[in-house]
Amino acid sequence: MTADGYDDLKLYIHGEWVAGADGTSPVHNPATYEQIGLVPLASKEQVDKALQSAAEAYRTWSRMSPLARGAILKKAAQLIRERADHIKRQLTMEEGKPLHESHYEVYTSADYFDWFAEEGKRAYGRTIPGRNAGSRQTVNREPIGPVAAFAPWNFPAITPTRKIAASLAAGCVCIIKPAEECPSTALAIVRALHDAGLPKGVVNVLFGNPAEISEKLISSPHIRKISFTGSLPVGRLLGRLAADEIKPITLELGGHAPVLVFDDADVDAIIDLSVRSKYRNAGQVCLAPTRFLIQEGIYDKFVSAFVDRTKALNIGNGLNPETDVGPMANQRRLSATSELVEDAISKGAKIRTGGPSERNAGYYWNPTVITDLSPDARLMNEEPFSPIAMLAPFGSMEDALVEANRLPYGLAAYVFTRSHKTAYEVTSNVEVAMFGVNQYSITVAETPFGGIKESGFGSEGGIEGLQGYMVNKYTSEAFM
Repeated sequence: MTADGYDDLKLYIHGEWVAGADGTSPVHNPATYEQIGLVPLASKEQVDKALQSAAEAYRTWSRMSPLARGAILKKAAQLIRERADHIKRQLTMEEGKPLHESHYEVYTSADYFDWFAEEGKRAYGRTIPGRNAGSRQTVNREPIGPVAAFAPWNFPAITPTRKIAASLAAGCVCIIKPAEECPSTALAIVRALHDAGLPKGVVNVLFGNPAEISEKLISSPHIRKISFTGSLPVGRLLGRLAADEIKPITLELGGHAPVLVFDDADVDAIIDLSVRSKYRNAGQVCLAPTRFLIQEGIYDKFVSAFVDRTKALNIGNGLNPETDVGPMANQRRLSATSELVEDAISKGAKIRTGGPSERNAGYYWNPTVITDLSPDARLMNEEPFSPIAMLAPFGSMEDALVEANRLPYGLAAYVFTRSHKTAYEVTSNVEVAMFGVNQYSITVAETPFGGIKESGFGSEGGIEGLQGYMVNKYTSEAFM
């Protein structure tokens, strides 16, 4: 552990914590620019060892009873909760989000282990009546095999956990490559599994060159399934690699979530919810509301209230308990945000509040509200992944539906109305995989998480998440 309390970083291969054989890469605190650690990078030989370890472990883990597998996952969940204060600090130091958000994320990760530990016991097959006397037809659910999983930096606890917990509950083993920028949180999650008695090789953790590791893992004959959460360009690349190997892949590739607010909505009641959800994790949330489409009758009131509430947010280091919005996670996001805002302004957009931060250190961008956006502004067409709220009026429901469906994304959408009929019309016609009606909190361990169209395919979480790591085996028996 370093002087500031950041954990020492290791690879986890065949049940052992080891140094990387291909050098290290610095980890920085996004609130201060300070280097807080060195992430070890795996050599090709270490990747090969992880693959061999996973293949060996699969033979025994897949045959272990769901009850025994679940007991280890539940013990890990218990340890994560016991260590939550330490893990949430690691998360905030390396990713930047406020401590209260990290606290929620760590406890939610424990929920995933608990839920999949139980659901793994209910991966039932079925019996199909035979057409002839003395025959029986059965369909069993079996684990698909070793999994290669790739997780991003914005939710360094929840995203790896979804992949690990579901795959292990299904009877698979998992090689996980978390983001090199936020390594400590994922390692803390795996450390809980290790201390819970996880057999060697069931989980391996690698860091290194993303392109080299992903290509090597996906092309390996040991790997039977891929799971990736991240950007659309990388998702396209990994999808092509998986297709070349005829291997199934789950992809979660982000979104550009519309929020449809109708005239009958209670503006005062939803402003605080809307602002907190928009600026959670500095907007670096794939489910984040981005395009606020407000019916004309309440547009001015909504804009005024949204701007006032945004101005009241406390911006600062996530380790400060008073912070509402922390820094962005890295320089790439800061530069991308600046480019998007400059493009919008050049096309006539108005900044109602926010903009670049004047702080001397940290990847800060002040929570921003923008109106009068041109439809061809990049902000209206590219996932912002930043603390920027775009507000625009609409007249009829048809106008709102056209704008909501205009983009190729299909992850999440939200609607606020007191009318059941309006809510039904919107949820029936907006093309997304997840919907929030009069709320933004829409994901928990027992529900599916995933998108359609260019937001990806497949689900994590829920029964669907478990099934993604299983295959059907059909058996037809004739009794002699």
